[in-house]
Amino acid sequence: MNSEKKENAIDLSYHISDLARSRQTSPLKGLSKYMGRPGVISLAGGLPSAAYFPFSTISGEALVSESFPVSVAEQSSSLSWLWKIFGASSPSKEKTSHLSIPKYPSRPDEVNLSAALQYGTATGLPQLQGFLKDFVDRVYQPAYSDYTTLVHTGNTDGWSRVASTLCNPGEGILTEEWTYPSALASVAPVGIQAVPIAMDKEGMRSDSLRATLEQWDEKVRGIPRPHVMYTVPIGQNPSGATMGLSRKKEIYDICVEYDVIIVEDDPYFFLQEGQYIPKARRVPEVPSTTLDAESRYISSLAPSYLRIDYQGRVVRLDTFSKTIAPGSRLGWFTCNPVFAERLERAGEVSTQAPCGFGQSLITQLLINWKYDGYIRWLRGLGAQYKMRRDYFIDCLLDEFDVKPSVATEGCWTGCDVYVAFSKPPSQGSVMSEKSVALRKPLFSFVPPTSGMFVWLKIHFQSYPSYGDRDETLEMKLWVALAEAGVVLGPGWFFAADIEDSPDGARDGHFRISFSNAELDDLKKATQIFARIVGEFFDTS
Repeated sequence: MNSEKKENAIDLSYHISDLARSRQTSPLKGLSKYMGRPGVISLAGGLPSAAYFPFSTISGEALVSESFPVSVAEQSSSLSWLWKIFGASSPSKEKTSHLSIPKYPSRPDEVNLSAALQYGTATGLPQLQGFLKDFVDRVYQPAYSDYTTLVHTGNTDGWSRVASTLCNPGEGILTEEWTYPSALASVAPVGIQAVPIAMDKEGMRSDSLRATLEQWDEKVRGIPRPHVMYTVPIGQNPSGATMGLSRKKEIYDICVEYDVIIVEDDPYFFLQEGQYIPKARRVPEVPSTTLDAESRYISSLAPSYLRIDYQGRVVRLDTFSKTIAPGSRLGWFTCNPVFAERLERAGEVSTQAPCGFGQSLITQLLINWKYDGYIRWLRGLGAQYKMRRDYFIDCLLDEFDVKPSVATEGCWTGCDVYVAFSKPPSQGSVMSEKSVALRKPLFSFVPPTSGMFVWLKIHFQSYPSYGDRDETLEMKLWVALAEAGVVLGPGWFFAADIEDSPDGARDGHFRISFSNAELDDLKKATQIFARIVGEFFDTS
């Protein structure tokens, strides 16, 4: 960690929206500072008595932090990775530790139901707050001193709250040309427009961002130059790109120059999988067993924008959805104290606080694991997603004739790309005219370096009646796949500007998740995909 003295965040309060500026402290929540004083008898709030909570204790069996190997060798079957989790000697029994949360604390700092199930503050349980502050300091290492953390109910809720805090209706937000659909859907009803920025293998391009801001003409655009950016820099959704520190510095400097606030939505930060290596060249990894393995792991990850944020202009969104469970509906903001105070005011009159059951269980889990245990869990989790990514891409390579190439246009310009063709006929058979046509490229992809998705570009130029169609080929193929039993994410969902898709009308896209299905089902899905794509492009 950097031990040099850090300055406080600069004053960025003028970025706060009219709505957020008008928020006052919730009348009842404003009394809480008095209620917590020793000896005070509170008769002001409508708090039910903890004695009437019908839960005396809640408990659970949590997996130990070492449940997953930190290095996954090549998998031979869909059960082999489960075997590693459960242990070869007892495949039906997970190794767990017991968590128990009492209604009343036996010591002042103990997580307890009388507090967790009561009306709470929008900042979260104190014990969770303490863990998060230490975690952010050690992992993300913000470059200014007075950063603040407070909870939210998942990153989609967090982004919605940030957007209403920083944006007025009729403004625009800068974002990647392909981006997370729900982020746009949450702001569109209040007239906030997406302004797409071109992408490459690292995600958002700094030269495109500069050109957009530098050449902004409010009269032509119809909206003021945007002062807020929404970005998914790690496991970019949907492309799976990973943005390195150098690119982040370029973008951050441009945002300082043009006074733009960066909203860093980063649910896949700990799912950084590295470059895909074909099966024939893959060798088993040797995990680090040194005492500083956890710190070396953190150092190996592409860092957060917080690492270079010396002004406090980054609002970071973290979530437990991808590292513990989506149903926990729990995450947190990291930002400057002025923005945090406004976000807290918004939380007081909406969610108030995330569910007490989820907060208490996750807090107790983190206390049980401790920092080192949670980092160990994250290392193992990342290894599992790397295994899944490799397995799924291996399946694609088994079903198609895939050739390496270098992209020369679009968001993959300069990238090493895999181009898929139909498999050639068996030796000795004669290729028909249709078979020759099928040797045209069917789709291409760049293996993701982070996240949960493979982003496919479908080459509809190879479709026999391309250019003479009355419906989008993307949806026609999507329907054919869905009817055959494989549902993918349609590419148009992810376009920041649907009317002017980044790659024009020539190509369609699909986002394919490798995160949830059993490995046997992933294999089956690629077989169905190969059959349907072959039949689709073999249509006259």
